[in-house]
Amino acid sequence: MMRALVNLRSPDKRLPMSLQEEIEIECPYCRERITLLVDGSAGSQEYIEDCQVCCRPINLYVTIDAEDQPQVEVRREDE
Repeated sequence: MMRALVNLRSPDKRLPMSLQEEIEIECPYCRERITLLVDGSAGSQEYIEDCQVCCRPINLYVTIDAEDQPQVEVRREDE
């Protein structure tokens, strides 16, 4: 299992978190670095995005931790 933990909160705590943030992950299939948009304001969620390089489905799990920080976990479809 591959985990990509990403902090989506604005570095300046006074600024609101934007609706969509770019994150960079490593595809669990082809290992290429790709950029995705994640909506951290929607709370915990899971969805599938295709890799921009190999076109295989990547399962993304977005959760909000105890400090209200979004965390992103990346898995292959067969995991």
